[in-house]
Amino acid sequence: MKGTLLSWLVVIVLASAGSADARSRRPADPTPFSHAPCSVLDGEPCTPSTCSVLDHGPCIPEINYPIGQNLQLTVMSAPADDQKDRYRKPDHDLDTIGDLFAALRSCWSPPAGDAARAGMQMSVMFSFRTSGAAIAPPRLTFASRDAPKEARDAYLKAIGDSLGGCLPLKLTKGFAAAIAGRPIMIRYVDNRNVSQNP
Repeated sequence: MKGTLLSWLVVIVLASAGSADARSRRPADPTPFSHAPCSVLDGEPCTPSTCSVLDHGPCIPEINYPIGQNLQLTVMSAPADDQKDRYRKPDHDLDTIGDLFAALRSCWSPPAGDAARAGMQMSVMFSFRTSGAAIAPPRLTFASRDAPKEARDAYLKAIGDSLGGCLPLKLTKGFAAAIAGRPIMIRYVDNRNVSQNP
């Protein structure tokens, strides 16, 4: 009698554990990087970003690819007439990549006078904190090969001064969390009609 009761008890425990396990399992997403849109009713984060040892079933980590592993932007010193809207700083907290790029473009003040160099190109890389401030000063990654040291120094100073005058940017909470720590690469191109320095 005791043996029968014990076997029934084991069957009941295993059945309830199995049904609880089945309820806690999430089906594998066949398109793990599709990133279904978030709703105001969803909890944060909307899609899992890491796998846990407590998760049951197949675990496919969600990587935030939608805005890229790095953000690349080109800033012209003299934008074309049909591009000037992209160089106006938004009058609201930045909430999209387009807002961010417009704000960064609007910051740029190229060197004037003798320091200016036609066709000069320089690229820098930096990252934002969630506060909208830069984590560290911009790091030079490229400069026109034929540019003398004085021109390089002048453009790097202009970049630092331009960004320093704009930062910190006002970011929405969600957007700040999405871009914080991501490398941002900005390529500055001086396409103005200036006299070429020797």
